[in-house]
Amino acid sequence: MTKESMTQKLQDAFKFRTAVRVYNDHKIPEEDLQLILDAAWLSPSSVGLEAWRFIVLENEAVKNEIKEVAWGAQYQLETASHFILLVAEKNARYDGLSIKNSLLRRGIEEGKGLDSRIKLYESFQKNDMEMADSPRALFDWTAKQTYIALGNMMMTAALIGIDSCPIEGFDYAKVDTILANHGIINKDKEGIASMLSLGYRLRDPKHAQVRKPREEVISVAK
Repeated sequence: MTKESMTQKLQDAFKFRTAVRVYNDHKIPEEDLQLILDAAWLSPSSVGLEAWRFIVLENEAVKNEIKEVAWGAQYQLETASHFILLVAEKNARYDGLSIKNSLLRRGIEEGKGLDSRIKLYESFQKNDMEMADSPRALFDWTAKQTYIALGNMMMTAALIGIDSCPIEGFDYAKVDTILANHGIINKDKEGIASMLSLGYRLRDPKHAQVRKPREEVISVAK
C-alpha cells in the first residue's frame, strides 16, 4: 500500500466514524473483534503501566442491570454486536506492585536500576502530578489512560467498516457495584472508566460530521 492510499484510507476512516447509538442485527466476525481488542491490548500507557482491563460483556442479565443506571447506553446495550467495558486500576502508587511489575516486564532488573526508576516515579506522582496520596487522583490517572486504548479501538473499527460509540453516560458507582456483585471486577482494586459499543449502524446519521474550524484547534507555538 502506498503512502497516498494509506492516507486516503485513514481520511476515509476519520470521516466514517460517528457515534452510533442504534445498530442492526449483524454480528462482528470474531477475527475483526480480536483485531479491535488487539488495538487496546497493544496501546501505550503512562510509564508503561497498563493499569487496565478490557472486558467483552456478553452476560445479558448484567447488561439489563447496567441499562437501569446507564442513560447513555440504552439502545447500545440492546442492539450492539459487542459491548466492551474499560476498567482501570485503583491506587497505582509508585510503591505498589503494579509499577514494580511493569518495570520487571520491561526488563528493568531488581537492584539499583529498579530502585532508581521507582524513585523517579515517586517524584512524578508526588511532585509533578501531586497525586500519590489521593486515591481519586490516582484513579483519574489510570482511567484517562484507558482513553488511549478507547481511541485506538474506535479507529481500528472504523478502518474495517465497523461502527462504535464511546459511553460515559452512566452512574459509575452503581455500575461498579453491579460488576462487583457478578464477580466481574474487584471493586477495591479497579473501577469502570468507560464503555464502548461496537456493531453496524442501523441507518446513516441524520447530520453530517461537524467539527470546529481546523485553525481553531491546531496551532504552532514558535
